[in-house]
Amino acid sequence: MPEVRSFRQDLTRWKKQQQPVRRTVSQICPPPRRPLTVADIRPGMENERLGVVRDSMFQNPLIVKAELGKPRERSCSLPGINFNYGLYIRGLDGGVPEAIGSWNVFKQQPTCPQELTRNYIAMNRGAVKAGLVTARENFLYRQLNDIRISDQDDRHLKKEPSLPPNMTFGIRARPSTPFFDLLQHRYLQLWVQEQKAAQKAIKLEKKQKVILGKLYETRSSQLRKYKPPVKLDTLWHMPHFQKVGRHLDTFPTEADRQRALKAHREERAVRQGTLRMGNYTHP
Repeated sequence: MPEVRSFRQDLTRWKKQQQPVRRTVSQICPPPRRPLTVADIRPGMENERLGVVRDSMFQNPLIVKAELGKPRERSCSLPGINFNYGLYIRGLDGGVPEAIGSWNVFKQQPTCPQELTRNYIAMNRGAVKAGLVTARENFLYRQLNDIRISDQDDRHLKKEPSLPPNMTFGIRARPSTPFFDLLQHRYLQLWVQEQKAAQKAIKLEKKQKVILGKLYETRSSQLRKYKPPVKLDTLWHMPHFQKVGRHLDTFPTEADRQRALKAHREERAVRQGTLRMGNYTHP
């Protein structure tokens, strides 16, 4: 029997060891650390000080040092354990019993009387009939005879605009973007077609113009095209070099050489310099 008892005790002890340890809320979420006080300071701590030491010195975050291996102590004091954080809303309606037992009807607030608008037409008509013309007389007449427009008359004056029954209020939605036209380069094709049509219209307009007869040249047009003859002066050569032929010929043929010399002689009239080899000048 004693062996059975000891076996049962060992079994229960082993089951307790295998079961997970249940921790309390204070162990899972410990309360925030309170600020240090003079009584919490021990010899060898980081916040140990010499001289006069006050509790307010450990509530300054610029002075308090973090202990080795511990988080920094907060310098603000927290309320007690029974303090509830957040906003407490007190019920003023009485809850469900009061709602079932009685029903509070909302009382309409008294509206302030709206001031009626002045009837300036009637006041001006009465002032003219009384023989009052100046601005001072009209001002005094309006103070003595303050005529207002009644609510019924005001309703007749303010006519509500007649709107169609199927009218939709608001801003019209923007049309959707034609993505297919953009991907197919539809706008480019339209532009090319427009340009082609414009070119065809220009060509047709040129063809339809009346072709004038033969234009006769006048004396001014002939003088404009006239090139004055240039006297060809032979270049001066030294006597002992006159019969010496050229040693360098840059023209492929003799005809090309003569053609180049002819063009040079025709352009000598508009060139500068003694040998007529300078820059071109404008006429």
